[in-house]
Amino acid sequence: MIKARSPRTTLATIFATCVLSLNLPAQARDEGALPNLVLIIADDLGYGDLGCYGGKIPTPHLDRMANEGLRLTDFHSNGSVCSPSRAALISGKYQQRTGVDGVVTADPENAAYRFGLDPEKQTTLPKAMSQAGYKTALFGKWHLGYLDKFHPMNYGFDRFVGFVSGNIDYHSHLDRMNTFDWWHNRELTKETGYSTHLITRHAVDYIEKHKDEPFFVYVAHEAVHSPIQGPTDAIQRGPDKVKGERRPSKEVYRDMLTELDKGVGEILKALQDNGLAEKTLVVFSSDNGPMKLASPGPLKGRKGSIYEGGHRVPGVFWWPGTIEPGTESKQTAAQFDLFPTIVDLAGIKGDFDFDGVSIKSLWNGEKLANRKLFWRPGGLSPYEPKLENGKDVRKAIRDGKWKLVAQPGYEKVELFDLESDLAEKHDLASKHPERVERMKQELHAWEQEMLTLLPYQTKPSKKK
Repeated sequence: MIKARSPRTTLATIFATCVLSLNLPAQARDEGALPNLVLIIADDLGYGDLGCYGGKIPTPHLDRMANEGLRLTDFHSNGSVCSPSRAALISGKYQQRTGVDGVVTADPENAAYRFGLDPEKQTTLPKAMSQAGYKTALFGKWHLGYLDKFHPMNYGFDRFVGFVSGNIDYHSHLDRMNTFDWWHNRELTKETGYSTHLITRHAVDYIEKHKDEPFFVYVAHEAVHSPIQGPTDAIQRGPDKVKGERRPSKEVYRDMLTELDKGVGEILKALQDNGLAEKTLVVFSSDNGPMKLASPGPLKGRKGSIYEGGHRVPGVFWWPGTIEPGTESKQTAAQFDLFPTIVDLAGIKGDFDFDGVSIKSLWNGEKLANRKLFWRPGGLSPYEPKLENGKDVRKAIRDGKWKLVAQPGYEKVELFDLESDLAEKHDLASKHPERVERMKQELHAWEQEMLTLLPYQTKPSKKK
């Protein structure tokens, strides 16, 4: 069930006609009362990349979203790498509950190639919305399984154009194993174009085609993930690969972010041109912290890190007529809250068993109930250090302003006051031993529960 549902009824009357059950056929209702959703997720974009978060590269369209809507300054991905974050986002649960707590790799010889999000065991956001009468589409990156049973159309999407791997050449559309990976629904399809442009174009076309129906469009951009390619740069993978000198990476990165921002602007324009802006919630975020060319801003760590830079990400919500322009919130929220929020707004009922909560009250200026949040990079992640012959990793717990980071084996813990030390420079563990012990025990208990849910051995072996 949805936790901590807001007592306010400001939006409830709008959706009062939509009372559905996921195990029953959709009931007759006023389709115009259902809010549309466009969810835009960048890849490897940092907290400090956008102009509205202090970034140096102009991002006028995303800045406009923030100026006209809600900007969260304490918003997080549930993982610090791609696949786990996306599993949490689409399920509304900690990724460990879905079995996808590490990176799904493109290499068929690697065990991590053969696992993914089980469509028979998980109720997903697109499935919930599809059963509630929404048209649903994914344009861009999937990265929750390569095998046929993990194809995105098995999870409730009516339309899919994009790639199932972690990244592709932006022009040749080959993954890092030089396997062609560009799909139209269930068919591999040749389509010429820069992937950022194609993703945007298909999203806009879908919005225009379904403007008279409620829709959920998941725009999962490849940008700004490697390979580092702008729209005019040469192919880097496959038989048409161009060898030779390349432009400076920082210059190319600037172009990649610029094209991503332009794509957001095109989607906002399509919504306004079709009279859909006041009927549509648009959410923008990133799947984890920044790659090496992107910016964590004032934060410590990057992609893969358990420190703030690895998982604190932009969170921008735009809904003209519903969210007041210039709204800002410092409250803590995470991407697994998006699924509960969306079904709350749409009045969709079901036994979801979320870990996330509805956060719609944030744009009404209300506070969320106190809760603890946890992070643990997966045992198959290539980004976190392992114990000898084991799979233990760093992990963290957040409790209000306090964050505790535990090293592998809990041999060392660090405690930070994020209100006064956002950069996590000052370890206060020695000054607050009781709090440290309490948070450590809570983190350990959560971790032990999660370990029982994973499909592979993750506990470190004992040293002999």
